[in-house]
Amino acid sequence: MTAALPDFILEPLVRAALSEDLSPMGDVTTRAVIPAGARYKARLNAREAGVVSGMQIAALAFRIVDPALKIETLVADGQPCTPGQTLMRIEGAAAAILMAERVALNFAGRLTGIATLTAAFVAETQGTKTRITCTRKTTPGLRAVEKMAVTHGGGSNHRFGLSDAILIKDNHIAAAGGVRKVLEAARAARSHMMRVELEVDSLRQLEDALETGGADVILLDNMDTPTLRAAVAINAGRAVLEASGNMRLERIAEVAQTGVDYISSGALTHSARTLDLGLDF
Repeated sequence: MTAALPDFILEPLVRAALSEDLSPMGDVTTRAVIPAGARYKARLNAREAGVVSGMQIAALAFRIVDPALKIETLVADGQPCTPGQTLMRIEGAAAAILMAERVALNFAGRLTGIATLTAAFVAETQGTKTRITCTRKTTPGLRAVEKMAVTHGGGSNHRFGLSDAILIKDNHIAAAGGVRKVLEAARAARSHMMRVELEVDSLRQLEDALETGGADVILLDNMDTPTLRAAVAINAGRAVLEASGNMRLERIAEVAQTGVDYISSGALTHSARTLDLGLDF
């Protein structure tokens, strides 16, 4: 079963995109050249291989423009696709299909690109316990759908915002006066439902964090592979370990072999290439 969001959460995003594309005068080209009442069958096709995401949103775009359109999703979000494969069929008023086409393709291509890149990262962790997770380096306004695409690719989600968890980074440590002080303060402030994650950039900081206690997760920032391996040994299972920083695809397999629990990468969302999808009548 793949991750999905309720349509009422997605609808404002899709309506905003349609309004951006159709305001202020609507689709003047379609109005000028498409005969009134013309009906067509269209196919949303993959032009390259990948892992599909955004079909729910694409279908919603078509339905918002014209609820009477007949839409059949052939490849669900989270499933692989091959070049030339039809992912969705749309039948009905030609004008409505054309008005929704670009918004549907923009969402689906972008999200399929994220899911595809995530799946490539996940494949590099085979045979290990390590899981791939995203970050908050998302497109403003599109975080929910981009993080959903990560799950379609087999990855997991990090926090969605600043209110989800206490994540203490290097600037917090510097401003507050050290690892011990921030952990003690976080321990006193958090509720019983909130986890604490601490970012460290040296084995010394890791040792301080483990000695002080209070961190559920420790983020090992920008460490080379031998240092990550040493960190796992020092930790000895006491905290969840997340490796982050400079996590390129070609490095994922060796980092996973160190035994860290998670590898987080902003590249999953900020550097994913849009997959080539097309709508053909």
